[in-house]
Amino acid sequence: MPVLPPKMLHDWNLSPKDAIALQKQLAPRVEPGDRIAPVRHIAGVDIGFEDGGATTRAAVVVLRWEPTSAPVLEVVEQVVYREPTRMPYVPGLLSFRETPAALGAFARLATVPELVMVDGQGIAHPRRLGVASLLGLWLDVPTIGVAKSRLCGRHADVGEARGDSTPLEDKGETIGTVLRSRTRVKPLYVSTGHRVSQATALEWVVRCLHRTKLPEPTRLADRLASRRDAPGRR
Repeated sequence: MPVLPPKMLHDWNLSPKDAIALQKQLAPRVEPGDRIAPVRHIAGVDIGFEDGGATTRAAVVVLRWEPTSAPVLEVVEQVVYREPTRMPYVPGLLSFRETPAALGAFARLATVPELVMVDGQGIAHPRRLGVASLLGLWLDVPTIGVAKSRLCGRHADVGEARGDSTPLEDKGETIGTVLRSRTRVKPLYVSTGHRVSQATALEWVVRCLHRTKLPEPTRLADRLASRRDAPGRR
């Protein structure tokens, strides 16, 4: 049995119209406040496509977290899982295309992470339900969206120094934070996924930054996904 059994929220055989309606139905269930157990393990998730989009690939790396003066992030487990892609690409519905493979990867983990960082959007989404939020609802774990590009919203200019940030806003609502994670490098878009406040999401991403643009959990998941010899299972 998976260490994080999914909650079975809905079927995956959805038309785009039904998926949009489901996003609007599920978005109010996202918890924008902190409900996090003491963090001992953090998972990073990267989801992509192979075979011209016919195959969805999810890479999950679990790291041990120790909050020392120089925080320890040590890899303890990693999984790559592939399955046939279930939905064609539709703007705004990428979460329904990506999440099934992510759930398949989590089903193969032996370690329970208390926090999950996803390469993608959380509530920084037109209908406030990106892949980090949908995955969080399915697994009922705290999740954070760490995206490389903006999907919606507006923001002021971000300072050029590492750690500079500014709110990302949409329709009068703050939906995320634009973070300069490395000096003079394009910023990241950090947003609440589920069971994490925006302030806490930003704090954790900053804690997990080393010398590169991405926080270590998603950086390592991205690196694992790009390996041709990555361990995996269909």
